[in-house]
Amino acid sequence: MDVLENYTGHTDAGGAAIRRDLPKLSISKISVGEMDNNAYLLVCKESNEALLIDAAAEPSRIADLIGAADERPDLRHLVTTHRHADHWQALGAIAGMFEPRLIAHPLDAPELPAPMDEFVEHGDHITFGGIDLEVIHLRGHTPGAIALLYRGDDRPHLFTGDSLFPGGPGKTWSAEDNAQLIADLEERVFDRLTDDTWFYPGHGDDSTLGAERPSLPEWRSRGW
Repeated sequence: MDVLENYTGHTDAGGAAIRRDLPKLSISKISVGEMDNNAYLLVCKESNEALLIDAAAEPSRIADLIGAADERPDLRHLVTTHRHADHWQALGAIAGMFEPRLIAHPLDAPELPAPMDEFVEHGDHITFGGIDLEVIHLRGHTPGAIALLYRGDDRPHLFTGDSLFPGGPGKTWSAEDNAQLIADLEERVFDRLTDDTWFYPGHGDDSTLGAERPSLPEWRSRGW
């Protein structure tokens, strides 16, 4: 698989992956499936242990990204950000190929196509090699939607699933769910993290919290 090293945050459906190299961590992003889902492969540079976020679709392409050579990363964990089917269509195949530890929030896990090995709640941590990811529960898009925060290296890096996109929060299905998601995004993300925090959504291009912060009043006022 082609992997472009000039990381911009944009990938094309069916196209090359892109990779960001941080001092301790590499982040590879690939677009898969009919809904332009993003899958993220995180690799600890010290240990070569890896974690995959959302085995969304096209397991053969995700497997190609992980690689087949002896030096390929050791996929230890597979995190599913939430229950919606476009984020787990390749979960069973990738689990069968690489036997990672399957992780999700307990409120969404019953909707997933395989039993989870580990449940995570708000404030928990997932570690692989020398990398630590903090779990942030963002209620609203689904009851058990989670984001993952990496605080190492150059700036905070946040993987938001479908809870936050450039332009606003993810879709909700009631005014109550929308209010809950906006509140969680404000309290658990924007109030805690700096403007240079780079975030990686479940579909489409990346952004930063600084680029989105001025729109918070608009998101609150427009409702769902």
